[in-house]
Order: sequence, then C-alpha cells, then structure tokens
Amino acid sequence: MSASEARIGDTIEGFYHDNSQTATIASSYKRALEELDARTAKELDGPYRATVLDPMGKLCSYFPEVNKLIEKRGRKLLDYDASRSRYKKQSDRPADDPSKLPRYVVITYASMEREHNEAKLVFDAIDEQLMIELPQLVDMRIPYLDPSLEMMIRIQIKFAQEGYEQLGGVQRYFPEQVRNDYAEGQLDAQVEGVLQEMRGLSICGMGH
Repeated sequence: MSASEARIGDTIEGFYHDNSQTATIASSYKRALEELDARTAKELDGPYRATVLDPMGKLCSYFPEVNKLIEKRGRKLLDYDASRSRYKKQSDRPADDPSKLPRYVVITYASMEREHNEAKLVFDAIDEQLMIELPQLVDMRIPYLDPSLEMMIRIQIKFAQEGYEQLGGVQRYFPEQVRNDYAEGQLDAQVEGVLQEMRGLSICGMGH
C-alpha cells in the first residue's frame, strides 16, 4: 500500500514543473509518501510477514497434503468397491459341495477374499483418519489465526497513524482557504465542477 502511494506521489509531482505553490505541495506530498514507504518497510514489513503472512502461509501449506489424502481415500474406495463386487459375485455362485470345487477355484476365491479384506482395511484406515483429524484441523484454524488477525489490525492501525502524521505535515503548504474549504466539505463540490467541465469536452466523447 505504501509503495503504491509513493508511486502516486511521483505521478502527481510529474504534473508540475514550475515554482508555484501547488508544485511545492506536490513535491512535499511525494517526499512524505516516500518517507512513509521507507518507514513502513523498515518498521512494519518484518513484523507483518512474521505475524501474519508466514503463519497464514504455513496453515495453507497443510491443505495440499490434506487434499492428497482425500484423493487417496477416493481411489481406495474405488479399489474397495471393485474388490467387494468381485468377491460378492464369487460368493453368490451356488455350489452343491464346496469341497469338490476345483483347486484353482478355491485358490481364486481365497485370493479375492484376501484382496477384499486388504482393500477394506486400507480404506477404513484412511477414512477413519480423515473423519477424526479433518474436523480437528478445521476447528483449530480459528484459534490459530486469532493472533494473526489481532496483529494485522494493530499493524494497520500503526500504519494509519504514521500515515496521518506524515501527511499532516503537508497541510501547512496549503493556503488557509483550501484548508477551510476542506473542513467545510466544499472541495468535493469543486472537484465535481471540474469533472463536469471535462465531461463537456468533445475530446472526451461526451460533448454535444
């Protein structure tokens, strides 16, 4: 924010190339914003990164791993459903005397049963882990972010206070009448009047 304001100050100063009072104000405004930007980078940027950006980044870094586990659960569910379907089909086949079934059939059935049980164990383990830990992760995000939110507000307050103090020094360069017009809310009407004149210019595509 301070860097953007510094660029605005630089742009405004570029409008004036004389020794008028307005040029002095623009130059003072630019210097004030540059000083504010430098002070912000020195005093606020480090604490902001350490107490707000870094903690939020660490929290966000957990979610790709969570998403991977959710995706893995989906794949294991497909494996489990497929093995369960094959196992069920084999179990539903009628057999008058199971002891007389060919040996390869018995081996195949046992293999399907083992595959089914293993798939169920893997799926159940991941599913249980997500059911227990995912709500805990969601619940913990608020107490985790509370200190960061508090620090973000404190840093913004400090930034606003320093900006007010820094820019307050620029006011002394304005004529007294301008300060009075601002205090009485008349500057908005003046700005609107100039905008209305601009709208009347044919070069703006709005003229008649």
